[in-house]
Amino acid sequence: MDTTNSPANGPATPPPLINWELAATTAARLTPAGPKLSGAQIQAAVDNLRRLADVSVEHVHRITGLSAAQDLRDSQVLIVDRAAWAKANARSFEIMLQPALKALAEKRPDQLKSAATALGSTLTGTQMGAILSFLASKVLGQYDPFAALLPGGPAGGRLLLVAPNIIAIEQELNVVPEDFRLWVCLHEQTHRVQFAAAPWLREHMLEQISELSTSIAAKADTLGERLQQALKVLASSAKQVAGGQEPAGDSTAGSLLELFRGPEEKAVFSHLTAVMSLLEGHANVVMDAIDASVVPTVKTIRQRFNARSKTRSALENWVRKLMGLDAKARQYTDGAKFVRAVVDQIGMEGFNKVWERAGNLPTEEEIHQPDLWISRMDLSRA
Repeated sequence: MDTTNSPANGPATPPPLINWELAATTAARLTPAGPKLSGAQIQAAVDNLRRLADVSVEHVHRITGLSAAQDLRDSQVLIVDRAAWAKANARSFEIMLQPALKALAEKRPDQLKSAATALGSTLTGTQMGAILSFLASKVLGQYDPFAALLPGGPAGGRLLLVAPNIIAIEQELNVVPEDFRLWVCLHEQTHRVQFAAAPWLREHMLEQISELSTSIAAKADTLGERLQQALKVLASSAKQVAGGQEPAGDSTAGSLLELFRGPEEKAVFSHLTAVMSLLEGHANVVMDAIDASVVPTVKTIRQRFNARSKTRSALENWVRKLMGLDAKARQYTDGAKFVRAVVDQIGMEGFNKVWERAGNLPTEEEIHQPDLWISRMDLSRA
């Protein structure tokens, strides 16, 4: 007997929108292993990355002035391969969506069931696996605060450093491995310190993501129509790529995002955009504060890493636009400008007020006009 929605059995069990186990296995199957290394070379790289991850924390503390960097014992650092990164992110995505699915199962079970039927968990699991596979070969590192919500997960989250990707890029750029690895660790460890300095931030982001996913999933009655529109957009832009053309401007990503974003979601999107810009920009400012006394070849690394984006194929550029990665790149730039402007005017101590509570987070408008944030915080240089 089906008791999924029976009141006598407590809260409804939400039907799966995505088969996350299938997503993880699909990603692992599709993702190439990366550079070919001997067992000894792999172990040496893992040991080296772990040591440099530890070394980088002291520099993050010195640059940011955040005392949270002095004690990160409740979080962990993992050196992983591509398949492990994909599996970890599949679990994190599942955790992030659980609150929204639970709320929908309790309040709007018919709409959730309709959405699950329209999507099909097996199909979406395969599609998510393909997305994770693409990302698994690109991501150098990632701080995952939501790992704390996994059974037995570290209370402070975990930092994942994807060794094959770091090694592949350092080989491609022909840079000094020790220097490049420390440079990458500085950025990723900054994210770890951010969440340690603002322990409320994980729950705040989870609430925002839950609100957004609940709102989108609740529109199940139009989901089929929007998916058909999305497929038309994909087909059109894919033909351009197949013909050796770049999809016009940002129309592909923009169209897809607009199909799944209504007036109700725009405010949440705006807030999450501002938060991500802050986090990524702050981490980039820390990287840029490092000079040759710490990373001897840092100038060469910056030049070659920044120039790398100009050599992407039309296919990769299309996929990046489709998945919003170009927007993420802009977040790095916009966020860094905000952080530098604030620090220039009121110093790092004044900027660090941003980590005290959710109300101190900048809005998207303030990211582009730092003076507005400074005024709202009633801050001025002593």
